[in-house]
Amino acid sequence: MHSIWSRANSVFAFTLTAMSAVTFAVFLSTIWSQRVTDVTILATNPRVRVMPDYISESGRSDHAMVSLNIEADVSPIFNWNVKQLFMYLVAEYKTPKNTINQVVLWDKIVLRSERSVVIETNAAPKYYFIDDGQHLRGHENVTLYLKWNIIPNAGYLANAKAEGSYQVKFPSQYVSGRF
Repeated sequence: MHSIWSRANSVFAFTLTAMSAVTFAVFLSTIWSQRVTDVTILATNPRVRVMPDYISESGRSDHAMVSLNIEADVSPIFNWNVKQLFMYLVAEYKTPKNTINQVVLWDKIVLRSERSVVIETNAAPKYYFIDDGQHLRGHENVTLYLKWNIIPNAGYLANAKAEGSYQVKFPSQYVSGRF
């Protein structure tokens, strides 16, 4: 009556149920763990130049550049359910055309095995900082935030924003030539 396939199916179903329960317990044990830490962000030498843009209405867009200094100790965020962090630096500002503009300037993947302090000194942004018009020149309130996605072994992908930000004031004059 009970064949080898029937017994194998029972063992497989029990093992799958037990593994699901353990995975759910892993998720529950770290759901309220720490996701935020203090960071230090500094942007030096802000510059803006105008460049041709064939998509915008005016035919010109502002292209900004800064030198970034980022220091963050992310080791308290890592626990036994965190596989890696995807960190990214966001510039957020307001223009007359848009109430909120967000531009990702820099990113980094921090693996579980590293568990270190992230230090970037005089780093250039990895991605272009281009406005969809000419609103960056003389802008007084461009705020830089460090955010990250926590990639777990089990559970949902959590988003967090670091404690600390930096406000950049761009000059009122364009620079010419290359950055």
